[in-house]
Amino acid sequence: MPKITYIEPDGRAVEVDVPEGWTLMQGATTNGVEGIEAECGGSCSCATCHCYVETLADRLAPPGETELGMLANVVAERRPNSRLSCQLKASAALEGMVLRLPQAQS
Repeated sequence: MPKITYIEPDGRAVEVDVPEGWTLMQGATTNGVEGIEAECGGSCSCATCHCYVETLADRLAPPGETELGMLANVVAERRPNSRLSCQLKASAALEGMVLRLPQAQS
C-alpha cells in the first residue's frame, strides 16, 4: 500500500496508506481527509475532488479528455499540476506522493 500525503486546506498534512487500485479520492474520503467533497462518488462528473499534485506527477498518466473537461470547471484556481483525485489510482509507483487540496471545491 503506497503512503500518500494529503495537505488539507488548513495546511495540516495527513499521511494515508491507500490500497493499490483505489483512487486517491477513495483513500482521502475513507480516511476522513478534509478538503475533498467527491459529490459524484468518483465518476468524473463534478470536479469536487480537485487536487494539486505536488510530487511524482511524472509517474501519472496524463489526464484524459473527460478529466480535462471537468478541470475546466474547478472552483479553486486551476494550475498546471491540477488533477481530479478520482482519476488517480494508487500504485507502488506513487509511494510518497504529496497532494495539496484547494481551499474550496464547490
